[in-house]
Amino acid sequence: QVQLVESGGGLVQVGGSLRLSCAASGRTFSNYAMGWFRQAPGKEREVVTVISRSGGNTYYADSVKGRFTISRDNRNTVYLQMNSLKPEDTAVYFCRAGYDSTWYGDAWGQGTQVTVSS
Repeated sequence: QVQLVESGGGLVQVGGSLRLSCAASGRTFSNYAMGWFRQAPGKEREVVTVISRSGGNTYYADSVKGRFTISRDNRNTVYLQMNSLKPEDTAVYFCRAGYDSTWYGDAWGQGTQVTVSS
């Protein structure tokens, strides 16, 4: 199974930016679709954005469209560029990997905290 390690979280003011990274190891990175999910206190985990294995297709939740950008490199890392951050973006952000849209071969990172202060 692939192993995932997130980094880049932290405290930022409203309107600021952060870039999260998720490094994969243990399996061939290009075999996996990758996604970012988040979970705020007292709420269910929700999908933020997904990128296909090739990087040619992406999906964004309506709440982050136009502000967040997912990308992946050719080695082993997927990124989440977050701009114009809002207090409601505060959450633990998780990286996820799967072979397809059903997340077969499911793997999760440990999460990284993002806090947006007003």
